[in-house]
Amino acid sequence: MEESLHINPNPIIDNFKKSLKAEIYVDKSMLLSYLNKVAGTPDGYVCVSRPRRFGKTWAANMAAAYYSKGCNAENLFKGLNISKDQSFYTHLNKYNVVFLNIQDFLTETPNVKKMVDSVYKTILGDLKDAYPEANLKKPGNLIYTLFDIRQYSGTDFVFIIDEWDCVFRLFKNDIKGQKIYLDFLRLVFKDRSYAALVYMTGILPIKKYGTHSALNMFDEFSMADPSQLTEFTGFTELEVKELFERADLNFEKAREWYDGYVFKGIHIYNPLSVVRALRKKSFSNYWSQTETFEALKMPIGLNFSGLKDAVLDLMALKRVKINASKFQNDMSSFSSSDDVLTLLVHLGYLSYDSSTSEVSIPNREILDEFRSAVEGSTWSGISKLLQESQRLLEDTWSLNAFKIEEAIQEAHNESASILRYNDENSLCCVVSLAYYAANEYYIIFRELASGKGFIDLLFLPKPAYFSKPAILVELKWDKSAKGATAQIKEKNYPEKILQYTGHIILVGINYDKLSKTHSCAVEEIIKQC
Repeated sequence: MEESLHINPNPIIDNFKKSLKAEIYVDKSMLLSYLNKVAGTPDGYVCVSRPRRFGKTWAANMAAAYYSKGCNAENLFKGLNISKDQSFYTHLNKYNVVFLNIQDFLTETPNVKKMVDSVYKTILGDLKDAYPEANLKKPGNLIYTLFDIRQYSGTDFVFIIDEWDCVFRLFKNDIKGQKIYLDFLRLVFKDRSYAALVYMTGILPIKKYGTHSALNMFDEFSMADPSQLTEFTGFTELEVKELFERADLNFEKAREWYDGYVFKGIHIYNPLSVVRALRKKSFSNYWSQTETFEALKMPIGLNFSGLKDAVLDLMALKRVKINASKFQNDMSSFSSSDDVLTLLVHLGYLSYDSSTSEVSIPNREILDEFRSAVEGSTWSGISKLLQESQRLLEDTWSLNAFKIEEAIQEAHNESASILRYNDENSLCCVVSLAYYAANEYYIIFRELASGKGFIDLLFLPKPAYFSKPAILVELKWDKSAKGATAQIKEKNYPEKILQYTGHIILVGINYDKLSKTHSCAVEEIIKQC
């Protein structure tokens, strides 16, 4: 019987057809080329984890439409890049496909164990309906039935599992249920000759118990290491640039709002945010509007040593080093701030640089979300600091040294209970946060190399605000504020400021450790070409 094995097959095919008709469409079909290479090999176990709205379900629907022998999908893929690949016809509609959306099952059952039972019975029932004439040795046993139908039909299986990890997100404290679920997946897939390909998608990587994974046969492609599948993680910069140029919209603005996920030099953008910006012809915080506020607020509010310092350093545009290897890939087994920050990488709130093991806030969209989370937290001092940052920026434009000094002093006092008060890094963090409003008008650089050292902070006007002055900030410790501005001149300007013509404000801030007071010197110069 030439029928594909699907759970609710029609919506899967229809959804893929709909995506092909979308006004804004980016061809990611070459993902299938990679899957074709591993199908039928020991590497045919692929687990892709991405944040919400990064195209996981779309890719799963595409794979189902492509591999399922229950449909004729050649015309659907006609004109897509995969149709020109040498493996295209080799695998096109050649497999029995079992497609499962685990979240659909989980919402219909009271607990994980009953959900697993439902999945088991549903697949078994689907198999029997598809091949009623097959000679099943043990019709009540799923594994035997899969082997029997493989032998009867001469066709391998492709398993596509969407939202595979929702068990660990929605039933995060049900450890027993989680183990039952993982044992079920291992039983059905591990070393099974009937499985040519198992493709799972979710938000979290595969759950670990201690240092081991229950599903160690899978190759994982995550936000910490997307490896060969990097270009399919989201939209590449080239793809986004082409989309915005075609729509005659400002690509540089799109870069400011949505760039920031960088994997070995490849810049990846959030597809949902890009598409909505193009459709609405305006830039805003679109992605986080689809998320619950608690998705960020809960993790950063946990009481782990160094977590608050790390979050505030990140908001001050600093990169923070973490150890991502200890994370257990769930929503409850946190033992350190590193675990929390690693979770935020997988949720899409942080970008991870595997070459340096550092995380950073990827773009303005996410930075705004961090601000909202902090303002809704118990960190009242930091919340007040962020709210008053516009006034500090205006005082700086007005060259009001007294007001700048006053604002930095208050900012340092307000944050003293959270940050280490007498610490040079803390001072830089406080100043960066105090100038938070500058993110609207400026591209901000920290510790930028100049002729004879580093400029602590450089605020370079964005194209839309070129009438604003550039700002260079030098921080001193137990010295003098005027000496700080003098040092800016002595160091020579960094290359980026040499390319800027216009007004430049030099701000020197000195902190006296003994008296715990600040002094400020400010002056303006006009740079000509």
